[in-house]
Amino acid sequence: MSVGEICNREVVVIDRKASVYEGARLMRNHHVGSLVVIDEDSDTPMKPVGIVTDRDLVVEIMAKEVPEAVLAIGDIVAAELLTARESDGVWETILRMRAMGVRRLPVVNSEGHLTGMLTMDDLLKFIADEMSDLVRLIRREQKRERDSRPPA
Repeated sequence: MSVGEICNREVVVIDRKASVYEGARLMRNHHVGSLVVIDEDSDTPMKPVGIVTDRDLVVEIMAKEVPEAVLAIGDIVAAELLTARESDGVWETILRMRAMGVRRLPVVNSEGHLTGMLTMDDLLKFIADEMSDLVRLIRREQKRERDSRPPA
């Protein structure tokens, strides 16, 4: 199964020039814990350039009481952004996320344009569904074995 099949296609984005407080308001209004940062002035405006999480805002900005006018969203994003392509396999992506210590990542198409967001919640649901399928298979095999035995 590919990442594109399980990712969330409704992604909240913010321009890198927006204020950190605008980012916090977007998260609150959309009930999300992260925003994908884009550069609306670039040639490819829906290409992700970073990600900002609610934790980033609390730990790096609010807890340090940084004034609103001092920092823009683009000032607090990491220099390197991990993304997944829609066609990437789920299990390989889980390994990459674990190796990099990330809980969410933007999903892009072959041109690098944002198409979705993959989160730990998406992955947990996928794994739970896979486990349920395995349980059904085991139960079916057990029933088939019981049914094939001669009566006692």
